Amino acid sequence: MGSSSSSFPPRNIYLDVDGKVQKVVFSRHCSPCDIKELLCSSSNLPRNSAIKIVNPEGAMVSIDATMPTNSPNFLYKVIPLSTGQSEEREDMFQSVLSQVAEQFTRAFRINELKTEVTNRLVALEKRVEMEGLKVVEIEKCKNDLRKLRDEVTSRGGSRVNCSCKYNFSDDGKKVTPRRDVPTYPKYTLSQETIEALKKPTFDVWHWEHNEMLSCLEFMYHDLGLVKEFNMNPIILKRWLLAIQENYRNNPFHNFRHCFCVSQMMYGMIHLCNLQGKLTLTDLGILMTAAVCHDLDHPGYNNTYQINARTELAVRYNDISPLENHHCAVAFQILSLPECNIFANIDPEAFKKIRQAIITLILATDMARHGEILDGFKQKVDHFDFTNEEHVLCLRRVLIKCCDISNEVRPTEVAEPWVDCLLEEYFMQSDREKSEGLPVAPFMDRDKVTKPTAQIGFIKFVLIPMFETVMKLFPQIEEIMVQPLRDSRDHYEELKQLEDSMTEESSFMSRLRKDLKSE
Repeated sequence: MGSSSSSFPPRNIYLDVDGKVQKVVFSRHCSPCDIKELLCSSSNLPRNSAIKIVNPEGAMVSIDATMPTNSPNFLYKVIPLSTGQSEEREDMFQSVLSQVAEQFTRAFRINELKTEVTNRLVALEKRVEMEGLKVVEIEKCKNDLRKLRDEVTSRGGSRVNCSCKYNFSDDGKKVTPRRDVPTYPKYTLSQETIEALKKPTFDVWHWEHNEMLSCLEFMYHDLGLVKEFNMNPIILKRWLLAIQENYRNNPFHNFRHCFCVSQMMYGMIHLCNLQGKLTLTDLGILMTAAVCHDLDHPGYNNTYQINARTELAVRYNDISPLENHHCAVAFQILSLPECNIFANIDPEAFKKIRQAIITLILATDMARHGEILDGFKQKVDHFDFTNEEHVLCLRRVLIKCCDISNEVRPTEVAEPWVDCLLEEYFMQSDREKSEGLPVAPFMDRDKVTKPTAQIGFIKFVLIPMFETVMKLFPQIEEIMVQPLRDSRDHYEELKQLEDSMTEESSFMSRLRKDLKSE
């Protein structure tokens, strides 16, 4: 990422050395000292000789990277300065240096400053050493606590719950993130990257976490959200870091998935020209809900939470336990002063924004898919952007589109996500089998394949939803809907290939059996 530096052609100088033409080439980035050494070497003089350059007219030529070029017909001559001149100039230079050094010493008391700086460095080193010891002690205490918790859990003999980074105390007080938020380097996005970010074809696999954080930060600035909500840019950085910290390293529901959904939301905002149709508050709600929508996802879905009677399912009465937890963690983070990007807005405005973000995150529960899509279908043919209820329906459908939009992307970007999702599904089904819980066929490693997992989902969930959105935004057909149709055809071809191979294998098996019986 970043802008490339411009390149400069080298400079050519022609010298008269003992009656012969000597060509000297150097870069514009060379220092005068480097150029002098090069000219001395070319003129068979010691490298540290004091020299001057004159042209055929006897005029002196400056020795630096900007010196005028000449031609073989207009040769420069290198003339060494006499020893006396050189020594005289050296003595004068040393005298001036001594006077300047003495004046600086008097003016700034350099010796006293050196002593003070040394003392401060020693004090800081001691402090760092003490802080380091504290960190070691804290980590030791954390390890002891983990061991104690594991021991208590094992003694209890109950089923292991899906743990959460956030624990909610009985009095409802907030807790802080599991460790301090560090800083991350600032990346300068190239114009090519900025344009790519606005498109569904963006390849999310080529970016490290720090780069994804910088991209998210850019999106908030580019959409005008930092200015609209009077966000402190440093707090925006801390908030994004806290968000990243609270996504687990699951195969699928991880920080890269968060970035993927947020980038698709940013892309749809540009593709559908939502900046000209919705308010900046609406855009802020959409982006923030996308960023927070899967916070602290444990890698096991709502069905598992409810069947296993986990802490989350009990807490939220089996009603969208994961989505409720994502909301709770999101606002736990925002409740920290150092992470509150909405600190500078009116409390009443924040209350509305909070409710809107919660509504969108809860809308990502696939159990509510039919209800939400049907509500939007009833309004899409006579949609009114000035009607709050219509806009709410649109926001819910948009976050749903972005949340499950992987198949909109090019095959080489989308297909690895299928592998990640199946890996997470298989982890859950293996655990369900070991705990004697019901296993969904589409998550069972013994029953599902990549084509069977995708065909029904694309045909009956993705395409109908995106085609409904296409009625309001026809421009998405080529860029988003057609790739879904292509993906469906791709997996149907794979399914046919799988079926034919299975049939062939079955036929060969029967044939071998018949031959053995004969």
